[in-house]
Amino acid sequence: MEVLDTVIVGGGPAGFAAGIYAVRSGLRAIIIDAGSSMAMLSPWIENYPGFEGIAGSELLDKMRKQASEYIEIREFENVDQISKGGEIFIINSSKEDYRARSVIFATGASHKKLGIPGEDEFVGKGVSFCATCDGFFFKDKRVVVVGGGNNAATEAIYLVTLGADVSMMHRRDVLRAEARLQTALEEKGVNIIYETVVEEILGEVTVKSLSLKNVKTGSVSEMLVDGVFISIGEVPNSELARALGVDVDNTGYVKTDRYQRTNVPLVYAAGDLTGGFRQIITACSEGAISAKSAYKDLMNPYWV
Repeated sequence: MEVLDTVIVGGGPAGFAAGIYAVRSGLRAIIIDAGSSMAMLSPWIENYPGFEGIAGSELLDKMRKQASEYIEIREFENVDQISKGGEIFIINSSKEDYRARSVIFATGASHKKLGIPGEDEFVGKGVSFCATCDGFFFKDKRVVVVGGGNNAATEAIYLVTLGADVSMMHRRDVLRAEARLQTALEEKGVNIIYETVVEEILGEVTVKSLSLKNVKTGSVSEMLVDGVFISIGEVPNSELARALGVDVDNTGYVKTDRYQRTNVPLVYAAGDLTGGFRQIITACSEGAISAKSAYKDLMNPYWV
């Protein structure tokens, strides 16, 4: 079995950038991409240099196309386990086994759930974590976006453009979204419900209403809706890294140094997996840095 210089686990901005820089450095590398990057789900991106505005799915397609000119991308393939045998990493995937001298984790993060009754029961039946994926089905319907950050605001604005009647619900008394997005929410006429949480999602075949609680007064009410879009943040996909002995912080994000090295020699992490400023532009930067670090360390091991 061929021993690669590095295997990049995960596509997305970090993985694709790592792939481009790895091969341009002369490394034999592949990307194993499960196809679940959160960048793909962003309805509209206005802060990535070079584009005044672009859908996340379109930007990711452009990145994938460019990366594929340099590196082989194994698409829709899940990595099940990574172990180490001597000096070689063994990567077991759903389709094949690989061997590599180094590993770059770019596994990103997943949507955080509310953890309330009805959330799992009504996924695909009125509960969604992706306005780009499901917003079309809610034209002329009443929906609530749960969350107060940039992504929640972007999703709310996007749903309005599709013709939905949109409210936004946040547990605090102020939004965390950027000022520009808050202005856009106001201009679009999005109703914002502050200091309120969803306690239960109710319905029969599909979502019919939400049980709400005001966190300040404790009062409980019911709101009739056709759909609820949950946008309250992410949790890192760090299980594979942790199983390999990689250190994480108390929220599960992988710890790295400025060169994207982890505590395990020749194991690197980039993108949303590392926490911090979780943006596409920083994911690309970290991906590039991780690949260059892998090259340098394979040539001159710093731990010897």
